[in-house]
Amino acid sequence: MKKRVTLTFPKRTVHMPVTYRLAKDFNVAANIIRAQVAPNQVGKLVVELLGDIDQVDAAVEWMRSQDIHVSLISREIAIDEETCVDCGLCTGVCPTEALSLDPETFRLNFARSRCIVCEQCIPTCPVQAISTSF
Repeated sequence: MKKRVTLTFPKRTVHMPVTYRLAKDFNVAANIIRAQVAPNQVGKLVVELLGDIDQVDAAVEWMRSQDIHVSLISREIAIDEETCVDCGLCTGVCPTEALSLDPETFRLNFARSRCIVCEQCIPTCPVQAISTSF
Protein backbone atom coordinates (compact mmCIF):
# COMPACT_ATOMS: atom_id res chain seq x y z
CA MET A 1 0.00 0.00 0.00
CA LYS A 2 1.15 3.55 -0.78
CA LYS A 3 0.10 6.51 1.27
CA ARG A 4 1.29 10.08 0.65
CA VAL A 5 1.43 12.20 3.80
CA THR A 6 2.71 15.51 5.08
CA LEU A 7 4.57 15.33 8.38
CA THR A 8 4.90 18.46 10.51
CA PHE A 9 7.44 18.22 13.31
CA PRO A 10 7.40 20.47 16.37
CA LYS A 11 10.77 22.05 17.22
CA ARG A 12 11.47 19.49 19.95
CA THR A 13 11.03 16.45 17.67
CA VAL A 14 12.74 17.68 14.51
CA HIS A 15 15.91 15.81 15.51
CA MET A 16 14.20 12.37 15.55
CA PRO A 17 15.37 9.80 12.95
CA VAL A 18 11.82 9.17 11.76
CA THR A 19 12.52 7.54 8.39
CA TYR A 20 14.98 5.14 10.06
CA ARG A 21 12.39 4.19 12.69
CA LEU A 22 9.73 3.66 10.02
CA ALA A 23 12.00 1.24 8.18
CA LYS A 24 13.40 -0.55 11.24
CA ASP A 25 10.37 -0.75 13.53
CA PHE A 26 7.51 -0.92 11.02
CA ASN A 27 9.08 -2.22 7.78
CA VAL A 28 7.70 0.84 5.99
CA ALA A 29 9.70 2.56 3.25
CA ALA A 30 9.56 6.36 3.28
CA ASN A 31 10.26 8.08 -0.02
CA ILE A 32 10.97 11.72 0.82
CA ILE A 33 9.38 13.95 -1.80
CA ARG A 34 10.05 17.33 -0.20
CA ALA A 35 11.80 18.33 3.02
CA GLN A 36 12.02 21.57 4.97
CA VAL A 37 13.84 20.65 8.16
CA ALA A 38 16.26 22.79 10.18
CA PRO A 39 17.45 22.66 13.82
CA ASN A 40 15.21 24.44 16.33
CA GLN A 41 12.51 25.16 13.76
CA VAL A 42 9.25 23.50 12.82
CA GLY A 43 10.04 20.85 10.20
CA LYS A 44 7.93 19.63 7.31
CA LEU A 45 8.29 16.51 5.17
CA VAL A 46 6.17 15.28 2.30
CA VAL A 47 6.70 11.53 2.11
CA GLU A 48 5.25 8.55 0.35
CA LEU A 49 4.92 5.60 2.72
CA LEU A 50 5.09 2.12 1.21
CA GLY A 51 4.37 -1.10 3.08
CA ASP A 52 1.71 -3.47 4.33
CA ILE A 53 -1.52 -1.58 5.15
CA ASP A 54 -1.41 -2.57 8.83
CA GLN A 55 2.26 -1.57 9.13
CA VAL A 56 1.66 1.79 7.43
CA ASP A 57 -1.29 2.48 9.74
CA ALA A 58 0.77 1.49 12.80
CA ALA A 59 3.61 3.75 11.64
CA VAL A 60 1.21 6.69 11.23
CA GLU A 61 -0.18 6.11 14.73
CA TRP A 62 3.36 5.94 16.16
CA MET A 63 4.27 9.25 14.50
CA ARG A 64 1.14 10.87 15.93
CA SER A 65 2.07 9.55 19.39
CA GLN A 66 5.40 11.36 19.00
CA ASP A 67 3.56 14.69 18.47
CA ILE A 68 4.25 14.64 14.74
CA HIS A 69 1.24 16.00 12.86
CA VAL A 70 0.37 13.61 10.03
CA SER A 71 -2.02 14.68 7.29
CA LEU A 72 -2.99 12.57 4.33
CA ILE A 73 -2.54 14.14 0.94
CA SER A 74 -5.63 13.71 -1.16
CA ARG A 75 -4.97 16.69 -3.36
CA GLU A 76 -4.09 16.75 -7.02
CA ILE A 77 -2.45 19.31 -9.25
CA ALA A 78 -4.92 21.18 -11.44
CA ILE A 79 -3.93 23.18 -14.52
CA ASP A 80 -6.24 25.84 -15.88
CA GLU A 81 -5.70 25.36 -19.62
CA GLU A 82 -7.38 28.67 -20.46
CA THR A 83 -4.95 30.61 -18.26
CA CYS A 84 -1.81 28.58 -19.09
CA VAL A 85 0.42 30.27 -21.69
CA ASP A 86 2.56 27.12 -22.28
CA CYS A 87 5.75 28.93 -21.24
CA GLY A 88 7.29 25.74 -19.85
CA LEU A 89 8.74 27.24 -16.65
CA CYS A 90 6.98 24.57 -14.59
CA THR A 91 8.69 21.78 -16.54
CA GLY A 92 12.07 22.86 -15.21
CA VAL A 93 11.13 22.33 -11.56
CA CYS A 94 9.07 19.14 -11.92
CA PRO A 95 11.17 16.35 -10.36
CA THR A 96 9.19 13.52 -11.99
CA GLU A 97 8.78 15.07 -15.45
CA ALA A 98 5.00 14.94 -15.06
CA LEU A 99 5.00 18.33 -16.78
CA SER A 100 6.56 18.57 -20.23
CA LEU A 101 6.27 20.56 -23.41
CA ASP A 102 5.23 18.77 -26.60
CA PRO A 103 8.24 19.14 -28.93
CA GLU A 104 6.03 19.68 -31.98
CA THR A 105 3.24 21.92 -30.69
CA PHE A 106 5.03 23.46 -27.68
CA ARG A 107 1.87 22.88 -25.63
CA LEU A 108 2.10 21.83 -21.99
CA ASN A 109 1.46 18.14 -21.32
CA PHE A 110 0.56 16.89 -17.84
CA ALA A 111 1.05 13.19 -17.00
CA ARG A 112 -1.09 12.97 -13.86
CA SER A 113 0.10 9.42 -13.11
CA ARG A 114 3.69 10.68 -12.70
CA CYS A 115 2.75 13.63 -10.46
CA ILE A 116 3.74 13.33 -6.78
CA VAL A 117 1.98 16.59 -5.78
CA CYS A 118 5.22 18.14 -4.54
CA GLU A 119 3.71 21.53 -5.53
CA GLN A 120 7.01 22.93 -6.80
CA CYS A 121 5.29 23.98 -10.03
CA ILE A 122 2.71 26.21 -8.31
CA PRO A 123 4.95 29.15 -7.31
CA THR A 124 6.87 28.82 -10.59
CA CYS A 125 3.87 29.55 -12.83
CA PRO A 126 3.96 33.24 -13.79
CA VAL A 127 0.23 33.36 -14.64
CA GLN A 128 -0.97 31.26 -11.67
CA ALA A 129 -2.51 28.59 -13.91
CA ILE A 130 -1.44 25.77 -11.58
CA SER A 131 -3.15 25.02 -8.27
CA THR A 132 -4.18 22.10 -6.09
CA SER A 133 -7.63 20.59 -5.94
CA PHE A 134 -9.22 17.97 -3.70
